[in-house]
Amino acid sequence: MTAIVKPAPAPHHPLAGKSMTGAEVILQVLADEGVDTIFGYSGGAILPTYDAIFRYNAEHEKSEEIRLIVPANEQGAGFMAAGYARSSGKVGVFLVTSGPGATNSVTPIRDCFADSVPVVLICGQVPRAAIGTDAFQEAPVYNIMAACAKHVFLVTDETKLEATMRTAFEIARTGRPGPVVVDIPKDVQNAAAVFQGSGLLKLRGYDERLEVLKQAAVSEAETKAFFRLLSRAERPLLYVGGGVINSNAADALRAFAERFRIPAVTTVMGLGAIDTTSDLSLDMLGMHGAAYANYAVEDCDFVFAIGARFDDRVCGKPLEWAPHAKVAHLDIDGSEIRKVKKSIDWFHVSDARRCLTELLRAGKDFHRDFTPWLEHVRALRKRHAYDYNRESPLLQPQELLEVLNDIVRGEAIYTTGVGQHQMWAAQYLDVKHARHFLTSGSMGTMGFGLPAAIGAQIANPGKLVIDIDGDGSIRMNLGELESLTNYEIPVKVLLINNLGDGMVRQWQDLFFQNRYSGTDKSLHRKDFVKAAQADGFGFARRISGRTELRGTLEEFVGYRGPAFVEAMVDQNAHVYPMVGPGLGYTEMITGAHIPARQVVKPDAQKLDPSSMF
Repeated sequence: MTAIVKPAPAPHHPLAGKSMTGAEVILQVLADEGVDTIFGYSGGAILPTYDAIFRYNAEHEKSEEIRLIVPANEQGAGFMAAGYARSSGKVGVFLVTSGPGATNSVTPIRDCFADSVPVVLICGQVPRAAIGTDAFQEAPVYNIMAACAKHVFLVTDETKLEATMRTAFEIARTGRPGPVVVDIPKDVQNAAAVFQGSGLLKLRGYDERLEVLKQAAVSEAETKAFFRLLSRAERPLLYVGGGVINSNAADALRAFAERFRIPAVTTVMGLGAIDTTSDLSLDMLGMHGAAYANYAVEDCDFVFAIGARFDDRVCGKPLEWAPHAKVAHLDIDGSEIRKVKKSIDWFHVSDARRCLTELLRAGKDFHRDFTPWLEHVRALRKRHAYDYNRESPLLQPQELLEVLNDIVRGEAIYTTGVGQHQMWAAQYLDVKHARHFLTSGSMGTMGFGLPAAIGAQIANPGKLVIDIDGDGSIRMNLGELESLTNYEIPVKVLLINNLGDGMVRQWQDLFFQNRYSGTDKSLHRKDFVKAAQADGFGFARRISGRTELRGTLEEFVGYRGPAFVEAMVDQNAHVYPMVGPGLGYTEMITGAHIPARQVVKPDAQKLDPSSMF
């Protein structure tokens, strides 16, 4: 994209015309963008900007200060910014130095790109004259990040720094959200520039795509075609992805589902788009989704995919997914249409909130009774509910989360690491609100949960934030326990310890004849409770059995500061259901405690809830 500076309107900013250093320009743009917190780790190439933070705060009232949170490492900073963004919808910001500071940030940038999360990463870079000389702590940030970010800027002209910073925020939050990287040489941070107070870079291709999206109203012909498909359906289903949450369309989605009385399944990224306690919610679908959700996909005859992309964890066999259904697809990114699921009968490219609102308005006179289908899916839900080994003398992770859920009742923001605990949390915790279940979906990045919880808590200071983590996952960013106590951030950390990398161990059980290569952590010496105590936790407990379960969790949730609980659970507990990689829902493994059903063709079955297969 060719970038020139758009002409700014007549100066109206109170500081317009003032001479500033590049670092001061960066801070002022952050303030203008409403940034209240920066997550970051300092170093030589970014020191001018860190010094500008100190000076900015010294010159402003407490209420106007930009808070600086220093993590244990740069990856932690990135996931803190991601947790802030995911839970608030605002752009998260992290600030790192050159070289290893920047390369440590690659994983959170890629994670944010994969899950469409708006963050801005500001990297220090060696001075312009030293770029390309293998100078101390130099890294080719533009080249490395270009494949991982929505956009990357290398600022070599201090007169374009202000417009570049403003444009970074614009790109991060518009269209399909995503991460933007701004790489700024140290001498650009020190150079003098005249502050303009406004102005963006002109990026012709991007601007044109945004303009198309702004004009993307649902036409009369499109609405007629959509409702023609819906009128012919007897078993419609909403397939809801994270795009609904990213576009702040949860209210519109819920109104759409209620108005037409259509049940909904969600991806793990879509949890909270519809209240999971609603009678229209069929919870999560896919590889570890509810059996009844997957069976509903098998049985439906019309699927409306909203902000979802048919990824492999949902749609392992695209040709066999929803085999009897017409498919409609709504997404803000036109490249997702027919990318995986080739057979699409209706589609629209636009913001989900806008499209759903327009369809609701257009369908005000539409009437169709789907009561038999609703009775059928409710029967599926009753017959094929989540379940586990309730007779075992060992503490089951599912029971742990059931008790926590009974205490919290859906009124918490949850973050997770990645692994079995992540899937159990998605299965057994009620998520009543959008932006209340934060997890690394597409990248599956272990170590995400703890720093993401810190970012979420800072963005939502009055809410209960709980990190559901695993012993393998939390090790990746264990240093952030100290960040909680350093800043007195009242996140609650629930560690589900099964002495191993449980999800990989489960695959080794099922597909590798119990050869536990590299996954058994029983020989590790880490005492997590002592580690939490050493980091200053006033509440750090271990649960080893059922007798102490509810009382400890009630104290844990009610504790005023950061709290830590380690629960020792059955090492051999598996996550079920499970659809093996590359398989279809007819090959779903439900385990010993969830009833499976015989494979039948939905055209031949009666929607009698009493049969329940």
